Amino acid sequence: QLQLVESGGGLVQPGGSLRLSCAASGFTLDYYAIGWFRQAPGKEREGVSCTSRSDGSTSYADSVKGRFTISRDNAKNTVYLQMNSLKPEDTAVYYCAASRVVGQCVLSEGAYRNYWGQGTQVTVSS
Repeated sequence: QLQLVESGGGLVQPGGSLRLSCAASGFTLDYYAIGWFRQAPGKEREGVSCTSRSDGSTSYADSVKGRFTISRDNAKNTVYLQMNSLKPEDTAVYYCAASRVVGQCVLSEGAYRNYWGQGTQVTVSS
């Protein structure tokens, strides 16, 4: 079965950290750009970060620059999103998605037509 599975979400206090994982099964992430997206209650889904399939270059939304880091572990067929200095406004369901698009990855939901995970809840609250 071809799928992406996110994990690592949970409840954390403001200023805390979490590491989300996006694991692929049935296909190899090397050949895909991977994006992280999030959707807060009552809001549209937004792009958070992505890593390109070719050179591994990355991109971040302005709201998370300097706090979040995306990385790949090809041996584990997994992409991670390290989230530091978390804020209440980071609360959302986080999704990972895969795209065969080449070149610099983009944070546009429409570019990710191949696979989507089911999401993992991140709640930042004291």
